[in-house]
Amino acid sequence: MDPVIVVGAGPVGLALALALARNEVPSIVLDEGAGLCPESPRTVVLGGETTAFLGRIGYSRAESDAARWEAFTIWRRRSEVLRLPLADSPVLHLAQHRLQRGLRDAVTATPLIQLVPHSRVAELEQDRDGVGVRTEHTQDGTRTWWRGSHLVGCDGARSTVRRLLKIRFPGRPAVDRHAVATVRVDLPFAGEARLHREPPWRGDREACARPLPDGLWRLDWRLPPGRPQPSEPVDPHATWPGIVTGDTLLARVKATLTGWCGELPRYELLAAADHTAQQRLAARFRSGRCFLAGDAAHLHGALGMQNLTDGLRDADNLAWRLALAWHLHSGGPQPGGSLLDGYETERRGAVGARLRAVDQTMPLLRPLRGWQQTRRSLLTGSFRKHAPLLADGQLGTGRFGGAPAYPAAPSGVPGRVPVQRGPGRGTSLTESLPATAPGVLVPDLPVVTMEGTPDQLRSRLGGGFLLLLVAPGTAVWASRHWLGAGLMPRLAEVATALPVPAEVLVTEQYPGADPHTVLLIRPDGHLVGATQGCRADALLALADNARGGPGALAGAGS
Repeated sequence: MDPVIVVGAGPVGLALALALARNEVPSIVLDEGAGLCPESPRTVVLGGETTAFLGRIGYSRAESDAARWEAFTIWRRRSEVLRLPLADSPVLHLAQHRLQRGLRDAVTATPLIQLVPHSRVAELEQDRDGVGVRTEHTQDGTRTWWRGSHLVGCDGARSTVRRLLKIRFPGRPAVDRHAVATVRVDLPFAGEARLHREPPWRGDREACARPLPDGLWRLDWRLPPGRPQPSEPVDPHATWPGIVTGDTLLARVKATLTGWCGELPRYELLAAADHTAQQRLAARFRSGRCFLAGDAAHLHGALGMQNLTDGLRDADNLAWRLALAWHLHSGGPQPGGSLLDGYETERRGAVGARLRAVDQTMPLLRPLRGWQQTRRSLLTGSFRKHAPLLADGQLGTGRFGGAPAYPAAPSGVPGRVPVQRGPGRGTSLTESLPATAPGVLVPDLPVVTMEGTPDQLRSRLGGGFLLLLVAPGTAVWASRHWLGAGLMPRLAEVATALPVPAEVLVTEQYPGADPHTVLLIRPDGHLVGATQGCRADALLALADNARGGPGALAGAGS
């Protein structure tokens, strides 16, 4: 069967190719660039979920490439409003170019992935058997035709794939605007990320400092509303039309550092950019055998939200679906039904919920002007009340960044995403539901494999499905005493009989689950459902449900 074609070699495209390779699915990654990852002020905050995903697809440098925050604080004028200790938290902060370089290294070492630089997509066509793409070499104009089983556009906000598929990309072009700089400096709150609302040293509305490795800091300043500008690195001494000149940027850096340190410390300005946060959501994430992921499918970044994190969730959600379809129909008709449709239903619904949350919350968190702001601050104290929402955006938690919980029912028809009206309705958050609720992201737990090897649950994700048996007391005995006893032989038989590939694991305990509970977990870590004991019929039904129903892999739908 033809390989999957991935358009775009950014972090999302590379992660998707690596996730497919973990499932032994070959891919071709087409990229307009030269394969380089220039340094820029762009950064990403990784939680435990995304760090585990990156680790199992081959990016093992997260701990060394990133800074681990000790605390996150929010200040207003001269007072600390909120402090969140993070010593035991998996929050990591790293430069995006470091992440991209690490993923490229992993791709280079993977024979199932062909990375093709200098290739601009010019034409796209698809039929019931596959997808054809014509590219033009960006240097010599050479034209090449590529053939794939499916195609995924990970080619950014100005996606060529989205344009060729004629998919609308509605939304708001300017929700938040920031000046961003990377600075080498010693600040008096080392290891602590700080968001400072209305700092007292000048007229800034909001300033933020987030530590990076090697003594670097990412500094952000919220700018007044205005004409959006390209989000690209620039010379810090150049003039930024309509925004700020190099001189005013330097004045802003000096004033901010002086305000935090008491006097101007020695510093080095390494890079700067103007960033405009947009809110956009593609009308569809799937068109036949073609899909959109990452910035090509959605844009959000207001209130510190992490669009890249949701792009990595796109890759994790789509990879196992494509792998299942690719392996079960190698050389056969295209799988139809809701196996592949489920990607759009789940991911578009989850991102749409975040966009609605921003629309509802923005008036509470962004300073107003005149008497309205004074009344809100002095009479209601609402900023202190709503400050934790700002932390959610920066830390990737809660409504603005927490892991979504997907419905356990078979996925619906393309474009029919559940309507969500108001907070807490529609797509739920994993952190707000019991760990045994269908659709939640499972917690990371110590497990033992059928070979008796100890491991962590999230390290086993990304391949087939998982059958997890809750068996208290197994840690007391060597695995050789119980691997062939009790429910284990029967569970191994059921795993073989499932309509999807599955691995059996054992854990001492699972939050909210009784002993001898068996949980069926998707390759992306979301819980399909649970049974009390090894009920073969119920587990078979759950597995059929997870792949979209009994007919999901039989049709030729597009």
